[in-house]
Amino acid sequence: MRTPLRGPGVPAWRIWLRWTAGFLAFPIAGLAGRAASGPVDDATSALVGGIVTGAVIGAGQALVSSGRLSPLRWSAATTAGGGLGLLLGAALAGYRTDLGSLALMGAVEGVLLGMAQACALPHTARLPWLWAAAMPLLWAAGWAVTTLAGVGVDARFTVFGATGALTFSALSGVLLHHLLPVTTPGRTTRPGSLREVDA
Repeated sequence: MRTPLRGPGVPAWRIWLRWTAGFLAFPIAGLAGRAASGPVDDATSALVGGIVTGAVIGAGQALVSSGRLSPLRWSAATTAGGGLGLLLGAALAGYRTDLGSLALMGAVEGVLLGMAQACALPHTARLPWLWAAAMPLLWAAGWAVTTLAGVGVDARFTVFGATGALTFSALSGVLLHHLLPVTTPGRTTRPGSLREVDA
């Protein structure tokens, strides 16, 4: 007897909403990264903080992905991309916390993170390079929204706050649905459709 990934007829917006709710992993990841490395003010703290933060975010995203992402591969990719990305991004931004510097840091981290995650997408993903291309923009947007929301970014966190995370998760969820629709044995959800159809 086959067990479907999700019940037939579940609207796609519920899948998107579940992914968007995964923004809660970001503040948890930020706390974990902060506990492990302290403020991001040198190469060591950036690397350690980015690794820990990436591991928590990757696990959280895999959990809310409705089975579309491999927990092991996605977590490993996000851990590596997050660690190396924050290391390089923070260094290029000079560890500054003004809006432009944080947007730059986010864009650079998004490049490495996006490439790593694109490689971790299942082979059924459509145009996975779009994910890699979008991550620099979305990660920079996360930092920009957090800064403009008045969050105390001077504390040099390892990842943007809840407002930026909500923005990032909502936008990336739309992209993920179009690149990697939910599939079940004998059924598939086509990009842009609201309900499953027989394959």
